[in-house]
Amino acid sequence: MQARVAIIGTGGISGAHVGAWQHVGERVTPVAAVDIDRERVEAFAAKNGIPRVYTDAAEMLATEKPDLVDICTPPAFHFPLIRQCLEAGAWVFCEKPLVASLQELDEISAIEKATGKACVSVFQWRFGAAGQHLRRNIEAGTFGKAYVGLCQTTWYRDHAYYEVPWRGTWKSELGGVNMGQAIHLIDLMVWLMGGDWEEVTAITDTLARNIEVEDTALAMLRFRNRALVSIISSVLSPDQVSRVRLDFEKATLEVQALYRYGNEDWKVTAPPGRELPEGAWPPESDLRASHGAELDLVLDAMRDGTRPPATVEQIRPTIELLTAIYKSSHTGQPVAQGSIQPGDPFYAHVSGTDVS
Repeated sequence: MQARVAIIGTGGISGAHVGAWQHVGERVTPVAAVDIDRERVEAFAAKNGIPRVYTDAAEMLATEKPDLVDICTPPAFHFPLIRQCLEAGAWVFCEKPLVASLQELDEISAIEKATGKACVSVFQWRFGAAGQHLRRNIEAGTFGKAYVGLCQTTWYRDHAYYEVPWRGTWKSELGGVNMGQAIHLIDLMVWLMGGDWEEVTAITDTLARNIEVEDTALAMLRFRNRALVSIISSVLSPDQVSRVRLDFEKATLEVQALYRYGNEDWKVTAPPGRELPEGAWPPESDLRASHGAELDLVLDAMRDGTRPPATVEQIRPTIELLTAIYKSSHTGQPVAQGSIQPGDPFYAHVSGTDVS
């Protein structure tokens, strides 16, 4: 199958999506680019060999009828565009954060069922060979019981970064460091651990940047298997680190790589005086985590008529945890998985407030 693909939003992250198209090669045919800025979209299309440009997504969908749409707009536009694309008959491959709430996530699930199409969140850290290999081993019990972990996203974003109008607000960016930066490492950690977390206690704060969302966050997370994970997230850290470390009975698994990883960025360490379990390491492939690695699997699912990876049901534990971090920080109380239901203000928006 060769999928006809269009892109909506031609700002900075769009380059990673074009890179994904190049990664999958002839599996996709670019047909159109959309941006409200005509000059920018025309330059983007000319640079990347995209034949047609639009300034209106509805017009593009009606005219081009793409099989797949890449959404690369600022976060506030994700949900309405996802709905529009699914109802027009296209699959969706959308940047993070996918949505602003569990309510929007559940609405997308209902639209998927009504249309037979699928929406995929870009969570590329799941899709490197190392992550896939270790997740299979964790599921198989290769490493034994999980005990303790660390999920660290300590990045640096200066004041100028937040001068871009859509950044730094609940309405447009949908959150701060948790939703905009730490989301990738938090998702990787939750996904590796199987998504079955039990309870989180968190603190968020705005210590240095002139923004309404958080620039720092700490959380203590317990999984139902009793494993404990500490989460630290910041955009105030000059020495930038992205790190997930999980200590199991039979091995420590650790990755440290700023924005993407290969096998060489992982360490798998046996207890002193012991060998790693058979098959624990290394992976058979050296595929790096990337948008392209994820897009390949999405195209496989389109071809085979199966559910793709990182759909709304698969990422719900991550979005629910992020929501719970905000609620715990706001209320000063632990928040349990499954407790944020319709009628809860945090179900309607991660901030717990009406930002319309």
